[in-house]
Amino acid sequence: MTKANRSIPVILAATILLAACAVKQPPPTEELIEEALPETTVIPPDYEEAANAATGKVADGWLATFGDPELEAIVAEAIQNNLNLRAAVARVDAAAGFATQAGAELTPVVGLGGTGLAQEGFSTADPSLSGSSVQLKASWELDLWGRVRSQAQAGQAAFEAAQYQLEWAYQSIAAQTAKLWFLVTEAKLQLDLANEALALYERTLELVEAKYEQGQVTSREVALARARVATGKATIRRAEAARQQATRALEVLLGRYPAAQIEGAEDLVATPPPIPAGIPSELLERRPDLRAAERAVAARFLSIQTAEAARLPTISLTAGAGSTSAELTDLLAIDNEFWSIGANFMAPIFTGGALEAQVDINSAEFQAAMAEYGLLALQAFAEVEQGLANDTLLREREMYLREALADSEEALRVATAQFKVGRVDFLDVLQAQGQVVATRVDLMNLRDIRLQQRVDLHLALGGSFEERDEADES
Repeated sequence: MTKANRSIPVILAATILLAACAVKQPPPTEELIEEALPETTVIPPDYEEAANAATGKVADGWLATFGDPELEAIVAEAIQNNLNLRAAVARVDAAAGFATQAGAELTPVVGLGGTGLAQEGFSTADPSLSGSSVQLKASWELDLWGRVRSQAQAGQAAFEAAQYQLEWAYQSIAAQTAKLWFLVTEAKLQLDLANEALALYERTLELVEAKYEQGQVTSREVALARARVATGKATIRRAEAARQQATRALEVLLGRYPAAQIEGAEDLVATPPPIPAGIPSELLERRPDLRAAERAVAARFLSIQTAEAARLPTISLTAGAGSTSAELTDLLAIDNEFWSIGANFMAPIFTGGALEAQVDINSAEFQAAMAEYGLLALQAFAEVEQGLANDTLLREREMYLREALADSEEALRVATAQFKVGRVDFLDVLQAQGQVVATRVDLMNLRDIRLQQRVDLHLALGGSFEERDEADES
């Protein structure tokens, strides 16, 4: 073995030893949140404990808690046909391709090539020649400084971020569909209330006109009653416009033509039971959008190492083997099989500051990703806290509205009876009617708001209140 050949194993051993350098990993989630948030932000102890205990996925059966099979069917249709989800699926497929590309340099590149030659001479001094060659080549960059590995891990982190974004898109579409379904139902019920109010106004007008013919009221009361009827008809048109708008929005979400043909449910479902005590706050750590943001931070963290390693020398191993056949080699009895092995060395000396600038760019993008992650975490905390507070406040508000409606209906009954016998003025009746109608509208709207808020709370928590059992994950 020559001196040059003896040096090859030494070079290989040294380079493989250097290649064992580990790539720095981004901090875990519980540390990342503390680094991303300002120093003045104090996270409650229950959230900190939850961050260390979070495992697995959140149960996604929150739709079933509303007890509405039509709602579940509508959500399934939206997930099947929604165009935004199709775009999100395509982005995940693209991210998978980028991840594969990023890790491709970890494996050797092998190629097969060949040539063919045929030449016809023009004289006896220039005879005909023909020949061919086939060669198998391979090259492999030794990842001395972790450039390729950090690049591959960054690609994988970006792919995982895209997957979490898709999961968040599914949850968001489900929540948006449920809220629109409730809104369509409420709009239909509000239209029914408007028609009921108009019927009430028309009965009152008949009563006033009858009393006018008997000389018990003046034309002023008749005009007021007719004005109330006209206002009721205008309210019906407004309610119908709202119904059509909500219906078309739902149909677009479902991928249907917006023809305003969805009827909605017969009535708003009852609001699910109160939130169970001791709800596990670690559900917040399982929100797909937060997981996606954390993976984006990891990708940026690893990209800094990729940029830093690009400033260092690279060494690639090459190898080749093949055979050649030609009249000349056959004539000279030359061996027509060959092989080769070697190493290439490349060190950047002057790049005009491009490599240094790339490190600065990736570092700035990492800081931006950290800030965005911290902001998203704060928003998530706010959504959960406000959702929990709203659940209690809206439940109490509905209780008081129901009491107000009962009292208003009794006041209207008394005022109408007293007006018939001439004990009160017609304005008292109009005021009582307005109070009843307004309270009914507010109560119907509040029932929808409570359902909307419960959906928002499920979305803020990333799923149901209860944790999924390990048996459900299998």
